[in-house]
Amino acid sequence: MQKRTLGKNGPQVSAIGLGCMGLTFGYGPATEKSTGIELIRAAYERGVTFFDSAEAYGAVNEEMVGEAVAPFRDQVVIATKFGFRDGNAAAGLDSTPARIRMVAEQSLKRLKTDRIDLFYQHRVDPNVPMEDVAGTVRDLIQEGKVKHFGLSEAGVKAIRAAHAVQPVAALQSEYSMFTREPEAEILPVLEELGIGFVCFSPLGKGFLTGKIDAATTFSEGDVRKNLPRFADDAREANHNLVNLIGEVAKRKNATPAQIALAWLLAQKPWITPIPGTTKLHRLEENIGGASVELTPADLKELADVMAKVPVKGERYNAQMMKTVNR
Repeated sequence: MQKRTLGKNGPQVSAIGLGCMGLTFGYGPATEKSTGIELIRAAYERGVTFFDSAEAYGAVNEEMVGEAVAPFRDQVVIATKFGFRDGNAAAGLDSTPARIRMVAEQSLKRLKTDRIDLFYQHRVDPNVPMEDVAGTVRDLIQEGKVKHFGLSEAGVKAIRAAHAVQPVAALQSEYSMFTREPEAEILPVLEELGIGFVCFSPLGKGFLTGKIDAATTFSEGDVRKNLPRFADDAREANHNLVNLIGEVAKRKNATPAQIALAWLLAQKPWITPIPGTTKLHRLEENIGGASVELTPADLKELADVMAKVPVKGERYNAQMMKTVNR
């Protein structure tokens, strides 16, 4: 698989990474640890060198990633995150310097490693000056415990404040043909400052695969049960967009998911999507997205489709939106 560099001085990663959240968090029952380890190793064997975890996904998530990549640790980039009180997203934010240091030490142990390649602030904490957050990560970098600093779901003001203290290697936020808000303000700032962009939910939390429609039901523990975009009426309306993407996919001998990933890769050379999955055949399908070449004509057709069929429903509910783009 081709490699990409996150920002001016960030790590080199596979064009498509693996988001590991769904192995233990957010989409129903957790995957067995041994099964998750097998999937991560299968991803590496197929060229994936970028693996994304977080304290908030549960200790077992980092343990799974650490054990899985141990045989080839020096060939991969591990990202993890700090920023929630007690590591619990429902408990509120905590990016105090002491907490950041504690999370770093815990993550190093769970990941069975001597350095965190990319350490993100999971959400901007309005109660802690960004200068203190970036300064703490800068110190961890100087100590050799962290290699690169990242932000997640941060707005322009926070990005600039952080970058002025410690260069930000990457911003991680939701971006896809289903969620295009970053195009207005975020992408221009990242380009200006030389910051890479890591796209989570690049398949619209599964919607862009074409496998979700008005009849789909979600299990207990699946975050999509509470998202406006996945309400019954929204799913019905949004399926029209996926149908049109599917027409392009057929012509390209690809799947809708592969078109969605190829579209992201075509936007900027410093963008890397991190689709998540628990299934080997989906992993292989996603990796195949890196081999799909979209011509200018294809991209124009997709732009016309997106303009013609706007997405219905907000991506998060009101409570979740409170922690985004501070």
